[in-house]
Amino acid sequence: MMQTYWRLLSYAKPIEKYAIPYVLFTILAVLFNTLNLALLAPLLSTLFKEEPATMAKPESWVQIMDYFSYYVYHIQQNWGIYEALKWVCFFIFLSVLLSNTFRYISQRVIENLRIYTLLNLRKSVFNHVMDLHVGYFNEQRKGNIIAKITSDVQVVQYSVTSTLQVLFKEPFQLLAYLFILFAISVKLTLFAMLVIPVSAFVISKIVKRLKAQATEAQERFGMMVSYLDEALSGIKIIKAFNATERIKNRFHQENIQFSEIGRKMSYRQQLGAPVSELLGVVMVIIIVLYGGSLVITDQSELNASAFITYIAIFSQIMRPAKAITESFSTIHSGIAAGERVLNLIDEKAAVQDQEAAFQLKGLKSGIAIKGVSFSYGNEKILKNISMVIPRGFTVALVGPSGGGKSTLMDLIPRFIDPQEGSISFDGIDIKNVSSESLRNLIGIVNQDSILFHDTIANNISFGKPDASQEEIEQAAKIANAEDFILQTPNGYASNIGDRGTKLSGGQKQRLCIARAVIKNPPILLLDEATSALDTESEWLVQDALNKLMKNRTTLVIAHRLSTIQNADLILVLDNGRIVEQGTHYELLLQEGLYSKLIDKQQFNQA
Repeated sequence: MMQTYWRLLSYAKPIEKYAIPYVLFTILAVLFNTLNLALLAPLLSTLFKEEPATMAKPESWVQIMDYFSYYVYHIQQNWGIYEALKWVCFFIFLSVLLSNTFRYISQRVIENLRIYTLLNLRKSVFNHVMDLHVGYFNEQRKGNIIAKITSDVQVVQYSVTSTLQVLFKEPFQLLAYLFILFAISVKLTLFAMLVIPVSAFVISKIVKRLKAQATEAQERFGMMVSYLDEALSGIKIIKAFNATERIKNRFHQENIQFSEIGRKMSYRQQLGAPVSELLGVVMVIIIVLYGGSLVITDQSELNASAFITYIAIFSQIMRPAKAITESFSTIHSGIAAGERVLNLIDEKAAVQDQEAAFQLKGLKSGIAIKGVSFSYGNEKILKNISMVIPRGFTVALVGPSGGGKSTLMDLIPRFIDPQEGSISFDGIDIKNVSSESLRNLIGIVNQDSILFHDTIANNISFGKPDASQEEIEQAAKIANAEDFILQTPNGYASNIGDRGTKLSGGQKQRLCIARAVIKNPPILLLDEATSALDTESEWLVQDALNKLMKNRTTLVIAHRLSTIQNADLILVLDNGRIVEQGTHYELLLQEGLYSKLIDKQQFNQA
């Protein structure tokens, strides 16, 4: 547990920037706060006109209460009781002013530490997530990742910094109170210290199960965010299939589970305060009965004002003790959230660059795939695939759904790495190549038309942020996108909405093509780029793709016969293997799977 805590705290580095001023101002705040209560003794002795037990000046600063009595009595003798009362009230005011000023400054420092920790931790988590391999996201719920970056990090930074605050300030405050109590009466304080551990034991039992509940609560929250993300993303399908009530019920059930855990945690946390308060009152009553009997029977060295002051300070001793026990319940939820966040940070990317990775500058001869196999868990998707894509060639991948076409395409830009075999560019294994330089050579257009909530111009120039307006417009023309862009309210400055919701499927696809055009890559990966379009959009997109494919090395998954017919090489994938290869006419003559797919009109004939 503490290992996790210190690791989370490491995100506050350099912590001394905040820790040193926080420690300094907290010590001063605690000293003056304790002094506020200690000054009750001279105030009461002045009002009761009590004489000190001895007229001699104390020999040590440890006898702080005797110092107060000595000086207050001398002021009374020299300037009168009312003058002594004014001086005592002035010092009480000064002490309260200083204790609150230093407390405010220390809270400002800890708040800066909290925000700085949150900033660093959230940055680290997001950066690490963005560096993970694409395959990781196929296995994880997106909502769970979102919950870790948002909710979990928030819980961590509040619990870690607030616990740090409590674990330094409150024990110091406790020690300061104990010092004053010993200064007033050693005998009474030793008796009181026998009672305190009982209270601590009872409260520790209450918070014992909080960590397990906190872990479960964070996981439930992740599930709830996941359902929410799916519901918002698939709202059209949900309504189309009249599944609104079903989705509402599913979300509600998850919400009930999360709320139920939250209720149990709250009950347990809230039980700590009344129990500790009740125990505190019981302890005060015990001390009043024991100490009062000593005062009444003249067996104590305490006078009335000192005993009242002792009771007042002792009644406050439970506040830091209660804060410490409550902080343990807070840290349980923080550590539970912290472990989830750190597990995400510790997730190793399956695809990692070597330290001195080779920088690819271009493609000279071509791409070679040798004996490649790939599995998702126990399911083998690709089985011993070998192929060559010479520079400038167009290779088409066809075959039944689930044959491994998209998985094979994902291997080229190293979104995933094969478990067996190798992929090489100009004879260099891409595992020895910098991923950034590799992807700089590749343009991708897929059927999902992934766009961002931004302007048309920024979406087109996504792969080349420094592109000029002229370059953006030229790319739009090549992609047959200029006409519809100019019809939008603000042209290239128009916002396309979340994931391009303001555009049609064909318009989104042409923007994706323009994005690939402006990058001007030597290698193209086209994953069913026209499969979901109407006839007119499909013609415009296909024409744009034809322009884009000129003089480039292209790997294409297509459902359009004209694309396949024009390919230099067609590979037929079935059940993870290349079962046929050749040109369109060669494959037709073989009368194999390819020929059957054509006969079944698996491809668009236009």
